[in-house]
Amino acid sequence: MWGWHIVRILEYKPYSQRAMQEKGSISIHTENIFPIIKKFLYSDHEIFLRELVSNAVDATQKLKSLGQLGEFKGELGELKVRVTVDKEARKITVSDRGLGMTAEEIKKYINQIAFSGATEFVEKYKEKDAAAKDQIIGQFGLGFYSAFMVANEVEIWSKSYKEDTLTAHWVCDGSTEFTLDEPTGEHAKAERGTDVVLHVAEDSDEFLEEARLRGILTKYCKFLPIEIEFEGQVINQTAPIWTKQPAELTDEDYTKFYQELYPFSEAPLFWIHLNVDYPFNLTGILYFPKVKDELQFQRNKIQLYSRQVFITDEVKDVVPEFLMLLHGVIDSPDIPLNVSRSFLQADSNVRKINSYITKKVADKLAELYRKDRTGFEEKWSDIGLFVKYGMLSDEKFYEKAKDFALVQNVAGKYFTLSEYQEFVQANQKDKNDQTVVLYTTDSEAQHGFVQAAQDRGYDVLKLETVLDPHFIGQLEQKLEKVSFKRVDADTIGKLIEKDEQNESVLSDDEKTKLQEVFKTAISNEQMQVQVAALSPQDAPVIITLPEFMRRMKDMQRTGGGGGMQMFGSLPDSYTVSVNANHPVAQRVLKAEGEAGQKLARQAFDLALLAQNMLKGEALTAFVKRSADLLAVD
Repeated sequence: MWGWHIVRILEYKPYSQRAMQEKGSISIHTENIFPIIKKFLYSDHEIFLRELVSNAVDATQKLKSLGQLGEFKGELGELKVRVTVDKEARKITVSDRGLGMTAEEIKKYINQIAFSGATEFVEKYKEKDAAAKDQIIGQFGLGFYSAFMVANEVEIWSKSYKEDTLTAHWVCDGSTEFTLDEPTGEHAKAERGTDVVLHVAEDSDEFLEEARLRGILTKYCKFLPIEIEFEGQVINQTAPIWTKQPAELTDEDYTKFYQELYPFSEAPLFWIHLNVDYPFNLTGILYFPKVKDELQFQRNKIQLYSRQVFITDEVKDVVPEFLMLLHGVIDSPDIPLNVSRSFLQADSNVRKINSYITKKVADKLAELYRKDRTGFEEKWSDIGLFVKYGMLSDEKFYEKAKDFALVQNVAGKYFTLSEYQEFVQANQKDKNDQTVVLYTTDSEAQHGFVQAAQDRGYDVLKLETVLDPHFIGQLEQKLEKVSFKRVDADTIGKLIEKDEQNESVLSDDEKTKLQEVFKTAISNEQMQVQVAALSPQDAPVIITLPEFMRRMKDMQRTGGGGGMQMFGSLPDSYTVSVNANHPVAQRVLKAEGEAGQKLARQAFDLALLAQNMLKGEALTAFVKRSADLLAVD
């Protein structure tokens, strides 16, 4: 009767049937329940206030329902839950003007019902280790008795809404003894409702501080549907916007609420209003924040509520992993207050909610894409990382997102995946009929390679986020006869091999000699020298890191790479392609002795410089050598 979360774990054994005062003892066949409650019920003792206030709100709401049904014909009056603290007297009081209870109802709901549940709780706790206790918390409705985590004595003063009922007064000090009486006269309670009085224990002084209690109430009770008054001030909004219909709300309402939740955040890009009552109950608002090109985002931005009571911001399992990038509120009465990780993983409603949210997000993005392609493209730099994350982690989301996921080329033009395949397939098919997608991870640093590709009429994509190495791998698996190659992974002729090839102006002997000169000049085992028949317009020397090696290194940096992690960092192994058709090759071959090696080293250093790989002593030597060459007539 008094609230929905009351624990009913005590067996009442009156020694007298007198109505004025009855005494009893807790009879639990295993051991005293209170030490277990105090030590192990919750990891954070502040929860006691949430539980007691939630009970008071439930009692108040039920009285309102009885009034609406005509079963309570009295005046409702002001329906508030009041929390007060008396530091000197070491008391915290939670008061409501709800249903109230008679002495008989206290005996029923506080002392008798679910005694077997209490015994089961203790037995199960004894059977499990401490790490497993979260699997049983919440199955026995232990809300009211959380008061004993911070109090060495708890009183209930209650008067039922029913006519001609007396005040009921229950006292328990957390031992096996309690009293229940019906005071009259000046000691009687004047109004209906319930006061729960906590006599705060010595080890819980923090909860006698106003600031501490206000913080707890703000955290857990900020959106409860009944006004919560603390020290004369109402601390909650009784009708948050997620409880309203979207038609009642404006964009300003949504953005204002977002700023209340996240005061120092940029305005959201857009939002989804969740409202479903079958096959589960779910309301809420999910906001799309601006997600930058780094994965250093906070995952605790979605708040989980049950009937407007805050539960947690650890929403993994309720919300898919990739959607934890979102901000906002989810409220479902199908998720209990005392939620545990094992419950979330096993509960069928939670799984349905998870799937539903994924679908709603995908549908919203698809709608935005269809209705305003230009606006969607403008938002892509902020939501692209989020969409790719979803495609990588959720197959159902991939199937929907592949139609609106965008890629951008170095010219700034956006394409869907299918649009881009069509755009490049005619010109960028290799001799094996494979469409080759060229991409850059840094268009500035790789400008020379991008330019070389564009000179041949090829297009280059910008794939520069930390997720793109993984995204590329997924697309190669999903798209037929498509491969991705970074523009600096090889010479352009090797990246997209055609049947026609450049012919070398050098003989085989000249190629061999040229290769040896460069090997000697470079003298670095990490640099594998080859002579290639490139275009005379290409650079004299091109340094590349093979595509496979680049991907492994990129994935290692973002925590991927699979079994490669066990071997530590991958060594660099570069390919040095000497352009046989460039005039520099002829000069190197004609030069005698050290002069040839000096030219070879200069050409190699230029290639290093183009890759931002020339540093330290080597850079100093290059500058001096350049000055010497300039001084030669």
